[in-house]
This record gives sequence, C-alpha cells and structure tokens, in this order.
Amino acid sequence: MPVEWQPVRQARTHELVLQSIEEQVFAGKLRAGDRLPPERELAPVFGVSRSALREALRVLETIGVLVAHPGRGHDSGARIVRNPDDALGRLLRLHFALGSYSLHDVMEARVALERASFAAAAVHASDEDLDAAGAIVYRMSREGILPEEFNELDTQFHVKVASSSGNALTSTLTAAVRESVRPLILRALEEVDDWPATQAHLNRQHSEMLRFVRTGHGEEAADLAERHIRGFHGTLVDEDRTGAGDEDGGGIE
Repeated sequence: MPVEWQPVRQARTHELVLQSIEEQVFAGKLRAGDRLPPERELAPVFGVSRSALREALRVLETIGVLVAHPGRGHDSGARIVRNPDDALGRLLRLHFALGSYSLHDVMEARVALERASFAAAAVHASDEDLDAAGAIVYRMSREGILPEEFNELDTQFHVKVASSSGNALTSTLTAAVRESVRPLILRALEEVDDWPATQAHLNRQHSEMLRFVRTGHGEEAADLAERHIRGFHGTLVDEDRTGAGDEDGGGIE
C-alpha cells in the first residue's frame, strides 16, 4: 500500500510532522524496515523546512523507532526500526534521576516483572537460552571480578531470563527498568563492606534461580527472584524512606 504524505500546518511544526508520520505507522503504511524519502523530497511534501523535519526525525530516533544514516549511498537516509529497549531504558533512567519514580515504585515494578519472567521462563525457555544464562552466571562467579563488570553481567542475566520467557514486552520492560537504575546499583555494589562475600551470596541466588528454571519449578524461581530483588533493593528503599537518601549505599540488585 503506497504511503500518501500530506502537508502539515506550520504551528508547532516538528510535532505536526511527528503526528503525520505516526498516522502512517498506525495505518500500516509504514512498517519496520521501510525507508523514508530523502529530506530534500520529504520536507516540501510536508510543507516544512528541512530543519523542522530533522527535529522530528531526531525525536523518532531518540524513542527508538527510526535510525538515520547520513550520506548519499544505498544505506543512507532514515529507516523505520523496532528498537525500544535502549530508548525505554534511557527514558526511565532520566525520569528516575529526576524523581518521577520512587525507589519503592521501581522495586515493585521489578518484582512484578521478574516474577512473571522467571515463572514463564521455566515453561518456555530453550536449552540454548538456559545455557547462555548459565554462561553469564559462570562469568559473574570469577574470582577478582570488579563490581562494574558484575553489574553489567547481572543485567545481562536478568534480561536473558526475561527474553526467554516468550513475552517480548516483558523482556523489554525488564531491560528498561533494570537499565534505569544501573548507576545506582553500581554505586551500591562498590560501597559494600565485603565485596567478595556479596558477590558469592548474589551468585548463589543466581545459580539457584537458574536451577529452578531449568527444572521447571516456576513458582520457586519466581519466589526466589522476589527475595533476591527485595534483599538489596528493600534495604535501599528503607534508607530512602528514613531520610538516608538513595546515595548512601545499600543497593539494588
């Protein structure tokens, strides 16, 4: 079905361009993988300046539905994509830093998402998914691993389980919520009194959660995932509520 571009009103120009592009997506005339016409062609069709068009395209790129390739070659121009994970993570991280969501809100969201993820993974995860999660846990257990690398691998583990659950939205939301508190988690891990002991404790939980998933014990995996999250995260929430703030240690795992 051919895309029919329509001129837009000049008021709040870039938002009207966004609205027009959104309408084409909602109508099914623009799909993932489709390329937009070059700026020099698209701007006159909309009846807007190229700077206004670029502003609208930058917004779409930021929210993860468009990627722009500069240049004049075959791959140049703007293309519609499906890439929500990074965009949602960036958005949530900013709102979390601005205080839009409390530590308690984040913890409860993580608990709900990850209970669902681990329970579903026990039913739907493939052997390949579980082997990949196991390899991550193995890397997290290495002697001498530093909190920064551990934090990265920890995120990968939880997102891998979520992605093996069979629910793409749950996976995306889990990744976004975990990414939103990444800096806070890292600070918490760096400030623990006994890092090797903390590493060992967290890895025992990771290994046990994975064992439950492998053996099809979804409820047990979900229960342990909740205890795992509420352990560090709950301590930090308590500190935040008593005035210690979210920068004084504890942690979210």
